[in-house]
Amino acid sequence: MYRVLDILSPQEIAECRQIAATAPFVDGKISNPHNKAKQNEQLHEQQAYQRSAKIVLDAMLRSEEFHEFAFPVQVAPPLLTRYKPGMHYGAHADAAYLKLQHGTVRSDLSCTIFLNEPETYEGGSLHIRLADASIRFKLQPGQAIVYPSDTLHEVESVTSGERLVAITFIQSRVKDPFHRNMLFELNEVAALEGNNMSQENFSRMQLIQANLLRYWGDQP
Repeated sequence: MYRVLDILSPQEIAECRQIAATAPFVDGKISNPHNKAKQNEQLHEQQAYQRSAKIVLDAMLRSEEFHEFAFPVQVAPPLLTRYKPGMHYGAHADAAYLKLQHGTVRSDLSCTIFLNEPETYEGGSLHIRLADASIRFKLQPGQAIVYPSDTLHEVESVTSGERLVAITFIQSRVKDPFHRNMLFELNEVAALEGNNMSQENFSRMQLIQANLLRYWGDQP
């Protein structure tokens, strides 16, 4: 139901860090003043936001594994956010729909891309609750965690250092997370075992893949 992906190159990480070091940040509540759980900062200057969003989005869209796991239709422009000591984001659910400049994105999947080394800050793990499971992520720079948006999750309090990440939301052409995961697993098996199958059986598997995507997908 979730996936850790290698997204950004070292050069792209450095560019995002440079933007974050020179551009102004504001209180994260600017995007949701009534959210009492939110205590962080987010990039505010429009030109810097557009530059950093393009860097991260381009990297995501060139990742074959991201496409295979998420089946993306739309991706919200990624936003740089940071947490200083004492900041956190309490347990919350992401909004079902996000209004953007050129339309609306349904948040089927949420994504956090980490931008600094985990040893440079204490605390700050992304804590996700999946049914009875409780998992935490504090990844290496350039790595992303993609997970269902319909989960309770939080960013645990940062006690020292600074946590710098980019966040975004993805609308998938396969809305149901169970269906999406089954398609991903089927595609993985086809990719790994296709050469070991007879051509007839591989063609039958491809037909199943295509028909399930037709049946379960709700976007062209």
